[in-house]
Amino acid sequence: MNRLEGKVAIVTGASSGIGRAIAVQYAKEGAKVVVADLHEGRNQGGFEAATSATTVEEIEKSGGAAFFATCDVSRQQQVADLVSVAVQRFGTLDVIVNNAGIYRSGKLVHEFDEKDLDACWNVNLKGTWFGCQEAIKVFLGKGGGTIVNIVSTAGLGGHPKQSVYNISKGAVSSLTKCVAIEYGRNGIRANGICPTYAKTSMTRGHFDDDDYMNAFANSIPLKRWGEVDDISNLAVFLASDESGYIHGALIPVDGGETLCRYSVEDE
Repeated sequence: MNRLEGKVAIVTGASSGIGRAIAVQYAKEGAKVVVADLHEGRNQGGFEAATSATTVEEIEKSGGAAFFATCDVSRQQQVADLVSVAVQRFGTLDVIVNNAGIYRSGKLVHEFDEKDLDACWNVNLKGTWFGCQEAIKVFLGKGGGTIVNIVSTAGLGGHPKQSVYNISKGAVSSLTKCVAIEYGRNGIRANGICPTYAKTSMTRGHFDDDDYMNAFANSIPLKRWGEVDDISNLAVFLASDESGYIHGALIPVDGGETLCRYSVEDE
């Protein structure tokens, strides 16, 4: 415990799912946390424990320090305001987790329309881009900081019927590397976490389809879906001093999915 003692962190998309798990875990490890999202309430269909508590309430219940800030990450001024209010409230900024994301799927490349493309591009790429930019401005003035981008295995390769999502996450992968190259000399570390399917409101429809849920679990070496804590545990490590020489990495949290996928014929 207390691996993040004295640090201030922003986590975007933190009202539910992976972002919520990271924010709660950061607070347990001693960080002061800015919980950023479009709405403070949890998304419907999530896998959080049966509670009506918001992320901030969950953190405060355990004695942690946090506050909620409304932010549409696709709007640069809102992201700039988010970083500014974090510094005003807690005095500094040490970590930003660019987690907010949106998913579009179910169509071939020629079937997606411009709205689908814009949705993924604006939230997944531009949201991460703005988060990196605004945090870097603070980090340059204080001699360093840490960026953790939630990427996805979609940023490491192709998948069928989700091209608009994959290309946005592929761009986030490249952005993470570029930030690492340009700002490592300034003490700014940047890494990406690349989860496969984890149990969140975003994946609820797939998980509740027994055929899909079982087919996916059986297709990867560890034979199970991801849990949000699989990602949050790594996010704590990457924000801590323990990972001080890990830089520019894109780390799969995928049960071995990127190693291979089994088919029925393989069994």
